[in-house]
Amino acid sequence: MINFSNVTKFLHAVVVLVFASASHAAPALEQFAEFAVPEANQGVGVDRDHFYAINNYVIGKYDKKSGKQVKRWQGDKGGPILHLDSAMLMDGKLYAAHSNYPRWPMTSSLEIFDAQSLEHVGSHSFGIRWGSLTWADWHDGHWWMGFANYDRLLGPGKTPYGHKVNTVLIQFTKDFRPLQSWTLPKVILDKFEDMSNSGGSWGPDGYLYLTGHDPAELYRMRLPRAGSVLELVDIIPMNIRGQGIAWDRSERGVIYGIIRATAKERAQGIGHKVTGFRLVER
Repeated sequence: MINFSNVTKFLHAVVVLVFASASHAAPALEQFAEFAVPEANQGVGVDRDHFYAINNYVIGKYDKKSGKQVKRWQGDKGGPILHLDSAMLMDGKLYAAHSNYPRWPMTSSLEIFDAQSLEHVGSHSFGIRWGSLTWADWHDGHWWMGFANYDRLLGPGKTPYGHKVNTVLIQFTKDFRPLQSWTLPKVILDKFEDMSNSGGSWGPDGYLYLTGHDPAELYRMRLPRAGSVLELVDIIPMNIRGQGIAWDRSERGVIYGIIRATAKERAQGIGHKVTGFRLVER
């Protein structure tokens, strides 16, 4: 005998799930700024009044309103700082992810600069362990860092540079003791082709936002309820070319990224750019 009460409950649950799915719409980004910035080759950081464009061993500090450069730091070519990537600002310090990419074996460190003067004031080495550190952020009382591994053939043996399936998000204590780690879902790894995760920043909505090396997309992620693989929530189009991103913690819902110029564009006199966006929930 059919239990119509159970059937009714089942149909009601299906309707609720369908309605919830239909009503979910990915947020959108509205671009409000674009600046020509020669240092915007790897990533960007931002605080209340400035954005900071990152190249391998160069940092340019710019006024957010005018786009005018106010300070510049440059390391020595061939010096200990080789490949800066994403940056984040906190308490008057700029924290820049750093690796020795594309050298082998892979090493990583977090390089620390005074945000006002751009003087290099500290370093924390992770040595040879997880891969190439491409981004770092502070969220909910912990450090969160992305260590990239790649399928691109590099090094003396022309083998995959760590294999991108080994790309990992790690949660650390304030004194850099590792607590937990997660991998990325295949759907995201496939979008990276032979490269990997280049940018990451926790948004004001409590989601983690990631970027790849090249795609003009922002991946809204969340920690899984169980297991070790991050969950993809939304894919949001963004006028960038992958690389580092940074939420502006002084202005809710504002995020910055970069457009790395191609070799063809550079030959035409078109350089790198920093772009700014507002997140719009729909």
